[in-house]
Amino acid sequence: MKDDIVALLPDLRAFARFMCRDREAADDLVQNTILAALDKHEQFTPGTNLKGWLFTIMRNRFYSDLRTQRRRPQTIDDEATPQILAVDNPEATLALKELSVELWKLSPQAREALVLVGAGGFSYEEAASLCGCSVGTLKARVSRARKHLSEKLQ
Repeated sequence: MKDDIVALLPDLRAFARFMCRDREAADDLVQNTILAALDKHEQFTPGTNLKGWLFTIMRNRFYSDLRTQRRRPQTIDDEATPQILAVDNPEATLALKELSVELWKLSPQAREALVLVGAGGFSYEEAASLCGCSVGTLKARVSRARKHLSEKLQ
């Protein structure tokens, strides 16, 4: 199980950075997620979706932490933006930065749904399960997020 968790670290880090908007907070979230998973490893059923289980733990920890903290202004950590922004083409770099800015303007639920389905490789059913909502609700969130991005980036 530990080797499987290590293999999923890049996916966990990417999702945490999208959730937190801050590199240090994202790294803390990943660490706390791994510690919680190792502490509760007996609750995981071997042969089931480890990635989904870890993302659920991470999501729950993120929202739990968010509820206990006072809201403070959020800034986008340039280091937390995807590494794909390191492109030699200045126009592509600008377009990707604009995408990143618009992505952060989405509601946390819409951003989460879009990232899980679009970048995380989860099916709608898996993402809905992770988000604790119906498949229809998740599809609506993804659709609204895509529409927002499409309108703003044309």
